[in-house]
Amino acid sequence: MTFQALLLSENDGAVSAELTELDEDRLPEGDVTLRVEYSSLNYKDGMILQGIGRLVRTYPHIPGVDLAGVVESSDDERWTPGDRVVLTGWRVGEMWWGGYATKARVKGDWLVAVPEGISNRQAMAIGTAGFTAMQAIDALEQQGLEKGQPILVTGASGGVGSSALLWGGALGHQMVASTGRPENSDELRALGAADVIDRNEIADNPSRPLLAERWAGCVDAVGGDTLAHVLAEMAYKGSVAACGLAGGNGLSTTVIPFLLRGVNLLGIDSVMCPGPERQRIWARMADVLDAPGVADKLESLTTDVPLADIASMAGDILAGQVKGRTVVVTGG
Repeated sequence: MTFQALLLSENDGAVSAELTELDEDRLPEGDVTLRVEYSSLNYKDGMILQGIGRLVRTYPHIPGVDLAGVVESSDDERWTPGDRVVLTGWRVGEMWWGGYATKARVKGDWLVAVPEGISNRQAMAIGTAGFTAMQAIDALEQQGLEKGQPILVTGASGGVGSSALLWGGALGHQMVASTGRPENSDELRALGAADVIDRNEIADNPSRPLLAERWAGCVDAVGGDTLAHVLAEMAYKGSVAACGLAGGNGLSTTVIPFLLRGVNLLGIDSVMCPGPERQRIWARMADVLDAPGVADKLESLTTDVPLADIASMAGDILAGQVKGRTVVVTGG
């Protein structure tokens, strides 16, 4: 039996992608074999497709850090043929062959049952970006964030940012979107933003360690000087959930916001997130998605792309030119 896959190869440091047919016996070892129906495009996928950051060390390789599909066979008693499952993280698509294929073989520990009320396609419209965004909102709430307090979302037009607006708005929070694409303002408001600001307001490293208090919370997908600026504008006991580095992985700041305002900098990791927390976050997203109008908003930020076209979008997502969420239809 064969399956279709987007296969990456490396030659003299250059990475190329080819849509090809492979024998199933080439799948890696694992205890669950899946028929992959959908994957998605994330910032990390763009890096992998272009060979940036040495996230992949062994070629040939099948990328795709997300996947949703149906169990075909299983040596893990928790999973049986026909089960609908979703997988994000665990370095799948990096160290392990991923979701840009019609078949995958993985470890049962990595899987989460797709909650009732969520389709497999919706699971990938959520994907790593939506999962990370809900982790961030949840972490801010655990630090005492209350409804009605302003939450800044940086990189709001991207996958994590737009998902944070969706979840936060549906949960009753006052979401403020920061974007470099003002033409998207109406769409960001429709998703859940109460206000939209130009990213240039917060793009520079501040000249002073503390600025006027503006934000009770922040979901930061940008990092770099933007994060340094936001830290200086956080309200007393405010929290920043740091979950991205689209603006750079450096951070030049001072300890003053932490010492004088008690600001919390919360690291959000969706890759190695433990199974029980994954199940809790997916259950929470299913509850929110069940609220009136939320599923329609998720659909509005989702674009479908065939597997054959996804490699050509790598540069666009790295340049911040892909808005919302991109679902990869594998055809599995």
